[in-house]
Amino acid sequence: MNTTNTGLPGGVAISHLSVYDWPAADGACGGTPHMHLACSEAYVVTGGRGAVQTLTSSGYEVTPLHAGTVAWFTPGTIHRLVNEGDLRITVLMQNSGLPEAGDAVLTLPPEYLKDPETYARATAIPADAPEEEQERVARARRDLALEGYRALREAEGPQALAAFHRAAAALVRPRIADWRERWRQGAEASAAATAAQLDWLERGESPHLADAAVSSEQPSACGKFGMCGRLDVYGN
Repeated sequence: MNTTNTGLPGGVAISHLSVYDWPAADGACGGTPHMHLACSEAYVVTGGRGAVQTLTSSGYEVTPLHAGTVAWFTPGTIHRLVNEGDLRITVLMQNSGLPEAGDAVLTLPPEYLKDPETYARATAIPADAPEEEQERVARARRDLALEGYRALREAEGPQALAAFHRAAAALVRPRIADWRERWRQGAEASAAATAAQLDWLERGESPHLADAAVSSEQPSACGKFGMCGRLDVYGN
């Protein structure tokens, strides 16, 4: 067992996000509505202003965002970032960055959620394409996801949201073994390391203190087209 966790505390991951300023059909500027299925996520607002729109089984809410705000939400929260002026966020992600490594389903209309291949064709951004083409694809999938999002918001009763939950769960099911391994190597290993350290300290021992370490990291990619904006990512 590794009893000194050298990753970020608790097996979290971070990215820096500049929220899209692209206008949508409803007049709001911002990102692509989507949902995570196994991870909580937090926003630490570092500049600008805007809001996060959320949709859950409890209803629709809008949380204002400005410098200094910390907002977070649990799995199952459909969220859409709205940029009202240079909105910049540091994103904290559970499970070693799993939200940017697969745990996300965009709110596309139902016909695009029927199988992983159809969904991938509608959402994939070609990594080897020129930046202008990547932006075109990112904007097109944002607008497509907004169509599905509007339908979910306007639906009467819980049936439409429940159907989206079922479709999203079916889409990610083939990836669960990989997700479980990421969790084991990250959050579970971090918790196990803390348990071992507490056991030692309770016995009056401290061998792990001799293994103290300092780490730092620069972004592994800058300006990547993400779901909500341009991303600077760290090792995800």
